[in-house]
Amino acid sequence: MTLPPIPVSAFRKIAVGIDRPEDVVVGADGRVFASDHLSAVAEIFPEGSFRRLGPPRGAPNGINMDRQGRIIIANFGVYDGQDGPLERFDPRTGVREVLLADVGGRRLTAANYPVIDAAGNIWCANSTHAETWPQALDGRTDGFVFVLRPDGSSDIVAEGLKFPNGLALSDDETALYCAQTSGADVIRFPILPGARLGPGERYGPVLGALQRPGEAAHDPNDLGYTDGVGFDAEGNLWVCLPAANKVVAIAPDGAVQTVIHDPTGQVVNHPTNVTWGGEGLGDLYIGSIRADYVLKAKSPVPGQPQIHQRP
Repeated sequence: MTLPPIPVSAFRKIAVGIDRPEDVVVGADGRVFASDHLSAVAEIFPEGSFRRLGPPRGAPNGINMDRQGRIIIANFGVYDGQDGPLERFDPRTGVREVLLADVGGRRLTAANYPVIDAAGNIWCANSTHAETWPQALDGRTDGFVFVLRPDGSSDIVAEGLKFPNGLALSDDETALYCAQTSGADVIRFPILPGARLGPGERYGPVLGALQRPGEAAHDPNDLGYTDGVGFDAEGNLWVCLPAANKVVAIAPDGAVQTVIHDPTGQVVNHPTNVTWGGEGLGDLYIGSIRADYVLKAKSPVPGQPQIHQRP
């Protein structure tokens, strides 16, 4: 189906004053949480206010939730020149703990986005080992995807990636989709037995231009630095393009359409992740690495439920 575009005027700013709200997760009970640089996470209340929960450490980036209501945090530590482990925060106890600090002999420095499957495997991207994260946008291939299994074992399951960023699972969990920020695209990996991945291939087209040193400046509206991704219930993969203040969707047949675009950046400012919640998963939330607020609007189609939102 063709998705009707969402006008910028449809969005409401919530959690105004939050710090670096890169992602949002909504529990089965309707509680809404966002990444926050000054805490473990921030809880956003229905009227739009928020409160900070848990101790700060590094730069909480992509977040998700397990079936027990605990929040899985990808710590993009390179943002502050720190390590970037995979963590877990329990809103009920206030405990923030490190789940994984290294994998396959490699220290995690830029954990970016976690997603959890029905078996309890946590899939996550480590974007780079560059000294600073902007350096990693030069097209280097030092990023990888790793998995942490329920038995505590972990492995690097895909490597040689160009700043792997947002992840999404297909509804039947047969494939993992990964945005390559400095590839301006999305890669699809078949999921194999034992929580492993087969060879990846591009899903859909290249989604925009990349600004290379020495090139004439591109129109910002055309930039394709892919970030967070998420499926709706119709099988469209929504992809955030923060440098263009845009969100596009890749349909199951590979066609791409723009769903959200704010050329001014006054409302939709560097969108980094899309999340659905509320009744029937009809509420759309958008995080940002630039804005000091989260956006909320009604979605033209419901979201695909995450594992913590399923019966």
